[in-house]
Amino acid sequence: MAGHSKWHNRVHRKMRQDAKKGALYSRMAREIMMAAKEGADPTANFRLRVAIEKAREAGVPADNIERAIRRGSGQEEGIQYEELTYEGYGPGGVAIIMEIMTDNRNRTAGEIRHLFSRHGGSLAESGAVAWMFERKGLLTLKEAPSLDEETLLMDAAEAGAEDVQITEEGAQVVTAPEDLARVREALSANGYDFSDASLVMMPTTTVEPENEEDIKKAVRLLQALEDHEDVQHVFTNLSLSDEAWEKVEA
Repeated sequence: MAGHSKWHNRVHRKMRQDAKKGALYSRMAREIMMAAKEGADPTANFRLRVAIEKAREAGVPADNIERAIRRGSGQEEGIQYEELTYEGYGPGGVAIIMEIMTDNRNRTAGEIRHLFSRHGGSLAESGAVAWMFERKGLLTLKEAPSLDEETLLMDAAEAGAEDVQITEEGAQVVTAPEDLARVREALSANGYDFSDASLVMMPTTTVEPENEEDIKKAVRLLQALEDHEDVQHVFTNLSLSDEAWEKVEA
């Protein structure tokens, strides 16, 4: 699981620094639309509530959020998106899962296939790499200088969490998918503040390619996938040492 967290933290920090507002707003609006298909009331629809909170934190205008809710719930006409999951292998045997939202699956499939080919990877059949991952809930705590690790561990366990990860970037609480909302509400009641709450695919085992060039190619592929407008989430079992990251970022 730590492999997921390190890639997740690094790539999403980069996205926050580099992303153009238009592309970011579009991605978040699509997430709201898909979540709103399960109900337009965020108090009863946890996925929608999380999507709205993320959009607000990113500065998405309220009108955009409301329009996405109306379109997703069928109250207003607009482009219809479908959710897809693609799987593939990157250089060095790195496993990759992508969650896609698209209005044209043929176009998206061709573009994703091209990205894999250009960066030395290949798309795979459904299920080819999914067995190496587990669906989990992930809560990311906002940075808090006063955070006490022992207290967090105890509070998370009492709330029903499965694991707590403490890294140089902060703390994350791992839950069973069905427990994400309940654990978040319990910890929020104890004064914890979260910057993110989402369902993710966590690798059961991680890999670090032996070849330095494979490492660089794998990272470039993952970044290219993150940048694609139809890709909502990218999950991987790539796990790099600090030394390897320094070479990639050099």
